[in-house]
Amino acid sequence: YSPPPQYGSPSIPTGAAEPLTGSGGDFNGVKGEVQGKKFNDLPFAIAFLAQLVVMLVFLVTYTGSGGNNGQQADGTSYDYTGVAFAVCVCGVFALGMSTLALGFMMKFSHQLVKAALFFSIGLSLAVGIMGLLSGQVLMGVMGLVSFALGCCYAYFVWGRIPFAAANLNTALSAVKANMGLAGVAYFFLFVALGWSVWWSVAAGGAMNDMGSGILFLFLVSYYWTHQVIQNTVHVTTAGTIGTWWFVPDEASSCCSSALKDSFVRATTFSFGSICFGSLLVAIVQALRTLQHILRDNDDFNFLVCIIDCILGCIEAIIEYLNKFAYVYVGLYGYSYLEAGKNVITLFQNKGWTTIITDDLAENVLFMMSVGIGLVTGLVGLIISSIDKDIFAGIGYDDAGGVGFVLGFLVGYVLASILMSVVGSAVNTCIVCFAEAPAEFEANHPQLSSEMRAAWRSAWPVECANY
Repeated sequence: YSPPPQYGSPSIPTGAAEPLTGSGGDFNGVKGEVQGKKFNDLPFAIAFLAQLVVMLVFLVTYTGSGGNNGQQADGTSYDYTGVAFAVCVCGVFALGMSTLALGFMMKFSHQLVKAALFFSIGLSLAVGIMGLLSGQVLMGVMGLVSFALGCCYAYFVWGRIPFAAANLNTALSAVKANMGLAGVAYFFLFVALGWSVWWSVAAGGAMNDMGSGILFLFLVSYYWTHQVIQNTVHVTTAGTIGTWWFVPDEASSCCSSALKDSFVRATTFSFGSICFGSLLVAIVQALRTLQHILRDNDDFNFLVCIIDCILGCIEAIIEYLNKFAYVYVGLYGYSYLEAGKNVITLFQNKGWTTIITDDLAENVLFMMSVGIGLVTGLVGLIISSIDKDIFAGIGYDDAGGVGFVLGFLVGYVLASILMSVVGSAVNTCIVCFAEAPAEFEANHPQLSSEMRAAWRSAWPVECANY
């Protein structure tokens, strides 16, 4: 991969802060440089592939050990034809809705950011009311507290709505120009589903023979693989959006050269870095799962809550760092630790450590995923109303309820996959805007004008030089 000269050459914008020192590699504190072709963090890639080999051995060993061939203990067999038909119809509908949603979000980005704020507040209020009505006092109190905090949050961030809308609009424009990213995301969705089935058979059979003492290792394997899948999409998106930012001619089609190159780098040279950061999150997630199992012991409830809080904070911090570190991995090919140190140094130099905590755009993506899920659920309800026996093969007589739930799940999952690509694009645009506003102005003048105005309005001190 040989990037264009302007893609990796460092340049210090006029008025930029003096670079900090002590970052990884030869980073100048202002803009990254494309690294040479080398396999970064190779031991972690080898370790990841090794655990897949072990899981493959378990899969081969225990496949078919149940011996029921899809039948229940009483000899009853299930027919999934109706489920498959409903899933296919709902899936096609959800894919179309998700694609159309990109244009809708671009046209009404400001209104959607506002609506997402109200949606988040309303959701907290609903949880609080439902908790109190159902007798779950703690859940009700937490929901009402969250509602109050949400109202305060909306009051303080209301002036930053144009800022979030500008970021979202730029990211949507980039994704729409490279819709092949959606194909990559959906491909990895099926990989993730296949891995879940694989893990269930392998881990279930192994623990039946060896006992539950190895549960933690199997949980790490499960979460590690899912994190690797998710972050591979993230790194591929970052590389593609970065090329669209700097060299739009190479990233303006469904299957552009930028998409292909970014995917190849993510699955080869940067794969070890993806495995490194993913392992850190996977270990914490596995520990949290074990902690949830301990909740059944009433003697340790207080201790378990403290541990859960600590692990939750650690997981949030690692995921927060990962989402920007992997942008640098995708853009320049840094190793995991170098990417993390370099991107944090970049934001410190800019004085943007507060700006990058803004998550208004993510609220919109979540709201759209839920909305598409609900509409797809109605499609499932219509299908089950037309054929009331469609789910009889799996033993459900209430076709309407099953159809709605199934449609909602299919719509929400597929929409979330595409929205996660948009979320990765938003993070990439923030990093690129910090590094190269001049290149953005030259290549995308209208979007640049909108972003500059919105950023200066929301953060007049931090963005005075933009």
